[in-house]
Amino acid sequence: MSTTALVTGGAGFMGSHLVDRLLSRGHRVVVVDNLSSGSVENIKQHLDDPNFAFYELDLRDHNGLLKCVGEASVVFHFAANPEVRVSTVNPRVHFEENLLATFNLLDAVRQVGCVESVLFASSSAVYGDVSELPVDEAYPHPQPVSVYGAVKLAGEDLLAAFSKLYGLKVASLRFTNIVGPRIRHGVVYDFLRKLSNNAERLEILGDGSQRKSYLYVDDAVEAVLRVYDALDNGTEVYNVGNDDWISVKEIADIVTREAGKHGISYEMVPMTPDGRGWLGDIKFMILDISKIKGLGYKPRMSSYSAVQRTALSLMSELGLG
Repeated sequence: MSTTALVTGGAGFMGSHLVDRLLSRGHRVVVVDNLSSGSVENIKQHLDDPNFAFYELDLRDHNGLLKCVGEASVVFHFAANPEVRVSTVNPRVHFEENLLATFNLLDAVRQVGCVESVLFASSSAVYGDVSELPVDEAYPHPQPVSVYGAVKLAGEDLLAAFSKLYGLKVASLRFTNIVGPRIRHGVVYDFLRKLSNNAERLEILGDGSQRKSYLYVDDAVEAVLRVYDALDNGTEVYNVGNDDWISVKEIADIVTREAGKHGISYEMVPMTPDGRGWLGDIKFMILDISKIKGLGYKPRMSSYSAVQRTALSLMSELGLG
């Protein structure tokens, strides 16, 4: 018998790719999205599918949520404001759109009582600046350096509490940087947008030495489904990342080359004394993914290949090719 899955943020970048896979698996899928960063364009291919339903709804609308949650047995909570930099100038945005929204969703799940499992899109930002890399899930006392990371960590704690109190099966997925088709934020998209406006100079936030892992969205969705299939009881936390990492300067080289831009000069704009791109940025991050590999998961694409393929996809989508 097929399962009905509720995907919050299902019209967004990663959420829409998850929706594609869930439908291909034979699930019925209900999407809730307020379209603040998502787009109906990402899910338009499913609008006539009898196994698909879309509700334009803000997660802060508790009464509306009750109706949507009542259709599901599993919730994939991917709705969030993804812009880490926003929280440095307007921290209330991440509190309301990420943490308050997560509480409203879990409270609706509690009241309706039909949902068995909740999988939460958390972030490697929960760790903050760590003393040793790669970092695993057992890292003691994570200390986020952004409000975004702080509310993601608080969201994980809410899930754990609701699990103990109401018997939910929950998993928090601490994602690295996810890239791929449909993305409309992050460094690859930002570089292409800048190059379309100026073919001679590329502004790079930070000193270019920032180094992180990048994971192609298909690999990220595969990780989500591996965790869902293995989820048993209680609370689980999984790092979802890649085996390697890449610098911002290397990403700039890839994007400019794929865009056919030659002789581009780079202008480094460090926002902190140690060369970060913005306040709240983590300069170096790579995750230990041993735990999720125990579920049979392995990234098929390196950080380099993920960035390269994303650049090519976005050029086509944005008409820059």
